[in-house]
Amino acid sequence: MRLVILPTPNEVTEWSAKYLVQKVRDFKPGPNRYFNLGLPSGSTPMGMYKKLIEFFIAGKISFKFIRTFNMDEYVDLPEDHPQSFHYYMWQNFFKHIDIKPENCNLLNGMAEDLEVECARYEKLIHDSGGIHLFIGGIGPDGHIAFNEPGSSLVSRTRVKTLAQATLEANARFFDGDFNKVPKSALTVGVGTVMDAAEVMILVTGVSKAMALYKAVEEGVNHMWTVSAFQQHPRTILLCDDSATQELKVKTVNYFKGLNSLHNKLIENFDKEEP
Repeated sequence: MRLVILPTPNEVTEWSAKYLVQKVRDFKPGPNRYFNLGLPSGSTPMGMYKKLIEFFIAGKISFKFIRTFNMDEYVDLPEDHPQSFHYYMWQNFFKHIDIKPENCNLLNGMAEDLEVECARYEKLIHDSGGIHLFIGGIGPDGHIAFNEPGSSLVSRTRVKTLAQATLEANARFFDGDFNKVPKSALTVGVGTVMDAAEVMILVTGVSKAMALYKAVEEGVNHMWTVSAFQQHPRTILLCDDSATQELKVKTVNYFKGLNSLHNKLIENFDKEEP
């Protein structure tokens, strides 16, 4: 596991976007070689999407040969609802880049048979060749996607009843009305994300400090699902200074001491064109 610590959320945003661009360039996607990208929604990755749009406009990256697979979607929320993740992704990212609509894969929370829909999504990921890079965020309780505390660490895409804390946290997106928040969602499983060739998790703000501590300094625990990625061979935890407040000083100093190595991962960004 790499822990990349940067001073501010804006620097996390830029580093994550540059890293994604670099991974796509190195992969050299084409008509018969698609780069499969797992994506989150929510407030944490918003800055990354804005930066990626900026890089697309500047000619730094094309999304023509990229397939995306989103992590989750609310149940019984139409795609055109302003708080659906379909709406979020199209309004904030997809419509601003050159990705083909048929290559944007999202779970259907309005499906007649939700279990069939989850099985379809798992098969789609598998048949597409698996995810090359899965990007995620986490909640204050350490959940990734909608894998709430207590979720199996080998779970697959499924229907998940949302925890009280998640409902309360997400009420801000529904006019502050807890009762408007959907009570369940479709979500990829921890095991689904663990199958990706590489995982990058964005962690910003002091509210995520305890989750980062559990992910880095304590053992693997299904009550903090992000901790599972200690066992993934290629995981980057990308955080700002505020999120490190629960970490030991020696832990922070150690990983900050590696920043020169971490920055080599994006050093070619300004030297190459797609």
